Amino acid sequence: MDNGPECSGRRSQFLYRMTPFADMTGLGIRLIYYPPYHSKYNNIERYWAGLEKSWNGYLLESVATVINRSCKFTWRGIAARSMLVKTVYEKGIKLYGKEKKNLEKRLTRSPSLHWWDISIRPKTVFL
Repeated sequence: MDNGPECSGRRSQFLYRMTPFADMTGLGIRLIYYPPYHSKYNNIERYWAGLEKSWNGYLLESVATVINRSCKFTWRGIAARSMLVKTVYEKGIKLYGKEKKNLEKRLTRSPSLHWWDISIRPKTVFL
């Protein structure tokens, strides 16, 4: 992951949302983040750079234009899929006290890379 502000290992709301996903799917999740300022190694950053370069000279006057232009872009043989998401991602929600402690119990953080290597195990359900 890119360790951006919306999904970093310090962002409790993102991690809080990942724990029910692990439970729902039964999948163990391991979040590995690139260290700060290492975006040049992240392929999605290179993809975005290519996409931005492909827009050079186009007037992006509407959402439809942006989606159409991005759908025509390919990078290393990978075609983009674009759509408008109208769901609002709430910001500014933080966990405190007991909620934060309960979340941290669900996380296994690497001793040496505390913020950059986090595992979430699904809850075991006994029937």
